[in-house]
Amino acid sequence: MRAVKVIERMLITVPIMFGVAVVVFLFMRLTPGDPVDIMMGQGGAVGVGEMERLRSEFHLDEPLHVQLWLFLKDAVRGDLGYSYTQKRPVSELIAQRLPATIELAAGALFFALLLAIPIGIVSAVRQRSLLDQFSMAGAFLGVSMPAFWLGIILILLFSVRLHWLPVQGRLTFGVSLEYVTGFYVLDSILTRNGPALVSSLKHLVLPSVSLGAAVAAIVARVLRSSMVEILRQDYITLARAKGQVEFLVVMKHALRNALIPTVTVVGLQIGTLLGGNMIVETVFSWPGLGRMVVKAIFERDFPLVQGSVMVYAFTFVLANLVVDVLYTYLDPKIEL
Repeated sequence: MRAVKVIERMLITVPIMFGVAVVVFLFMRLTPGDPVDIMMGQGGAVGVGEMERLRSEFHLDEPLHVQLWLFLKDAVRGDLGYSYTQKRPVSELIAQRLPATIELAAGALFFALLLAIPIGIVSAVRQRSLLDQFSMAGAFLGVSMPAFWLGIILILLFSVRLHWLPVQGRLTFGVSLEYVTGFYVLDSILTRNGPALVSSLKHLVLPSVSLGAAVAAIVARVLRSSMVEILRQDYITLARAKGQVEFLVVMKHALRNALIPTVTVVGLQIGTLLGGNMIVETVFSWPGLGRMVVKAIFERDFPLVQGSVMVYAFTFVLANLVVDVLYTYLDPKIEL
């Protein structure tokens, strides 16, 4: 029965993705600037005939509804088109850059949960203590700091002054790595390449902290609020009255129920980490999807932007579906 519900939820994503495709198509066409003009240096590098040929090649001379129909027809078949500037299939470019973005998002999420869960639990158990006030002040500071500003501060401190961590990229120049999956940390482990593993982890630290700090702050505040409310419930008092160890009361009874609203926030933040890391990737010259999209927007590379946004939208939808499925495991009374 649960499998049927999951399939039904997946089918709902079809009209959502259709709507996203139409909206991003229209917004890109309404953006000022001609892709051919930008490619050819505002029309000064080649003749008018060559520019008209390019517009015809890219179907930019067709009416808007015809362009939309061609885009949707190809998208249904899994063809996201060819990049105007890089002259390569969009799906190939996305597949090449996506592992770097996923690895960065996974590193940021790992850092966020590693920091937020202990802080949220301890702050709830020791409510109104000095530790609780200090932790929540730190969480408020984490939410307030822009990721790009934090990234620059971390670069100045740990890279420029202390020389502990690298400034940019995914791997130190000269360190060889056999590519298996595109995820450098995983590839280093699979190929038993110690120097590449150390280098890839060092390059991952600063962008992961910059991107995950705000997520850690949000998750810690939500988990604390949920834990505080649940620790006041009657079944928690009953568990304590039965003589159960306080650690088991907190971890077994309180934490599991507090995770239900926390999972919602984490699920939404996963989509944000994958789709909202464009500035962080730019600051650290991280060769991911976000950095490529920023460049494509300035170059008016319509197919590349459209395909990337659809990948981002699908990520959000998939993250919400995973969260809903996890709900049913955390609380069997909840149905999809």
